Amino acid sequence: MPIIRVEMFKGRSREQKREMVKEVTEAFVRTCGGTPKGLAVVITEVEKEDWGSAGELCCDLYPD
Repeated sequence: MPIIRVEMFKGRSREQKREMVKEVTEAFVRTCGGTPKGLAVVITEVEKEDWGSAGELCCDLYPD
């Protein structure tokens, strides 16, 4: 069973996550084959203060 892992900042609504899982699943099945039931999508939400990019914390790069 393929597993797609998505790491993203906290803050998306349940509806946004639902739509993302649907779209990612459809894209994977369309391009790689298989069936939606044979694919898992795991979402990990991370605080901006726990993620760094370009040598800085993302909470400093992308303040609310």
